[in-house]
Amino acid sequence: MSTLPNPNSRIDLADVLRGIAVVAIFLLHCIEHFNFYKFPEAPNQLVAFFNTAVWDTLFFTFAGKSYAIFAMLFGLSFFIQDRNQKLKGYTFRWRYVWRLLLLFMWGNLNASFFMAEVLVLFSLVGFVLLLVNPLKDKTILIIAIIFMLQPVEFGKVIYALANPDYQIGVSLSSQYFKIASDILPGDSFITTLKSNLTNGQIASLAWAWSNGRFFQTASLFMIGLLVGRRGLFNETEANCNLYVKVGAVALLFFFPLEGLHNMLPSYIESKEILTPLRLILSSLYKFAFMCVLVSAIALLFYKTKYRSLMMKIAPYGKMSLTNYIVQSVVGAFIFYGWGLGMYQHLGIASSFLVGVVLVIIQCKLSSMWMSTHKHGPLEGIWHKLTWIGRK
Repeated sequence: MSTLPNPNSRIDLADVLRGIAVVAIFLLHCIEHFNFYKFPEAPNQLVAFFNTAVWDTLFFTFAGKSYAIFAMLFGLSFFIQDRNQKLKGYTFRWRYVWRLLLLFMWGNLNASFFMAEVLVLFSLVGFVLLLVNPLKDKTILIIAIIFMLQPVEFGKVIYALANPDYQIGVSLSSQYFKIASDILPGDSFITTLKSNLTNGQIASLAWAWSNGRFFQTASLFMIGLLVGRRGLFNETEANCNLYVKVGAVALLFFFPLEGLHNMLPSYIESKEILTPLRLILSSLYKFAFMCVLVSAIALLFYKTKYRSLMMKIAPYGKMSLTNYIVQSVVGAFIFYGWGLGMYQHLGIASSFLVGVVLVIIQCKLSSMWMSTHKHGPLEGIWHKLTWIGRK
């Protein structure tokens, strides 16, 4: 079980990880023009090179990994809140259900501006924590492993092998993303908002289902719960030794899994078999790399002189909800047609630089706010609404 010294303790490493994850998510969203994949033509080969270099580097390092860190920390937060309430003699179950409903509302607010946000997904999948919380650690770990292995995709492979005439249908998510994306160049915010909340949400959730995010997210929530139960983010020599082992093993698994993922198209022609197999491998190698990132960050934080420097991003992590939603508002205003329409003028590299500048501004504002407040602006509202009626 966790050895946090008291119910009000924060885990600094978790705040740092959350801050890094939200920064990475924002930078990815910036170079994607917030899921509006339209870019001006590069004026020369040098700019084209930098565009490709920025895109490939960010996607290799953070795509599917920063979100995974964010999801794992959601499970950790559930553990901390549930444990703290038990120590006070309360049950957290129904407060947590109410909290998920509030998160669903935050997600839809965010989706008004950015159609590919994850908070709605988290609010739906978050109920899995209530189901597994009474179980023993070993049982939860087994379920998490099964979910990470994408059981539905394995079922698709078996079905495709048994039915040679089976064909994958047209992607629902691609159809609705096309409809939603066609609205984005327009100059009407109301029209864009309506489209994002309807077509955009259908597209986002359909994409999450077809790309294994429902099972992967549930698995990551459970892993975060186990991290909390075992106190794996506490500063101990045993944990630091564990980070070394986990990082090394995860790195060993990452390369063959990622290599096999890239090799499969050369050996399997059937799209019906290839697609689910690659999704399974993608889920696994991205999780492996996430473990490498988390282990490396944890070791840097606990075992090097850079701890004080890394703590500068902790306020950003403490305000992750506020920063995440503000990113969507600002990003949509910069790139979409109802705002500045900069999708027409900013390439990938220049969009990345815009993202870096905005991150620096957000970090500074977060530090200033958290120096005088216990919670971020939206976090404070969420906290008060969560505990409404509790003295």
